Amino acid sequence: MSNQTVFSGIQPTGELHLGNYFGAVANWVRIQESGCYQAIYCVVDLHAMTMPYNPNELRKNTQQMFIDLLAAGLDPDKSIVFVQSMVPEHTELAWILGCVCAYGDLTRQTQFKDKSEQLEGKQDAFISAGLFTYPVLQAADILLYRAGWVPVGKDQEQHLELSRDIARRFNGQFGEYFPEPAVLSTETPKLLSLADPLKKMSKSLGPKHYIGLFEEEKSVRAKVRSAVTDTGEAGTEIGPGALNLLGLLRACGKADTAQAFEREYANGARRYAPLKEAVADALVELTGAMRQRREGIAGDRERVHKLMQEGAEKARAIARATMKEVRRLAGLPKHQE
Repeated sequence: MSNQTVFSGIQPTGELHLGNYFGAVANWVRIQESGCYQAIYCVVDLHAMTMPYNPNELRKNTQQMFIDLLAAGLDPDKSIVFVQSMVPEHTELAWILGCVCAYGDLTRQTQFKDKSEQLEGKQDAFISAGLFTYPVLQAADILLYRAGWVPVGKDQEQHLELSRDIARRFNGQFGEYFPEPAVLSTETPKLLSLADPLKKMSKSLGPKHYIGLFEEEKSVRAKVRSAVTDTGEAGTEIGPGALNLLGLLRACGKADTAQAFEREYANGARRYAPLKEAVADALVELTGAMRQRREGIAGDRERVHKLMQEGAEKARAIARATMKEVRRLAGLPKHQE
């Protein structure tokens, strides 16, 4: 595989919101459309099992996330789009890599500490071993496709560094094979909560803190209308609330409109109602188009199932070739063809 291969994944945690879209998926679409990379994108349903979950909801959310990614612009003819659990080589490689990953490296992963702290103190709290070891599976996700590039946010850079360490250890022990994946840096807007612009946009904060990528117009306009702006006096620096709204305008491709409002603010004019109206119009335009595409895709369940199978088959063709060589290098017997 060329080091021009890009891999990234997303957990099926329910409907995409604007933070997910502009922070990750829109970037994936740009990479796909650039034609410069082999793009491989995955719904990582196995990772969603590390926290307490309902099996029926996981199954439903996995298929829904697959549909949502297609509606958001991923094209199965240009990218490989698939569901992680449909390619069993992910877990096979994860075991092998787990045997060359240092226990101490896993203890330093901050996301395990953060997520385990969320569970501690709850009634019948259960912290799974999977929550501790999932960075190894994440490394396997990337290295299985011998990806040279991974578009990730700041919160995932530690895991990517671990993937590089694991690749290095495997290569040192068994022979050079895996490339060390690098961060594919791109500009992505940092979208904050509409209700509290000092916090990141997140569904965990509650419905008023985020806007879904497929949300209905009435709800979108209501949330933007009630968004926090500023409390400072005219002529002072633009506050985080207004900056967040300006960032949403830019993310929607309305940079000229955002600049016009910034010029007004620089001259001491603070017109928040027109700003909110402009943001709402831009978001309704975006979510309306997305919702229409999703309805068209979701309406043909047979085609969705076919695309899921085809995506998994394309991914497995690469994964099998990788595992054939990994098994040879690691001293394991050949699979029967």
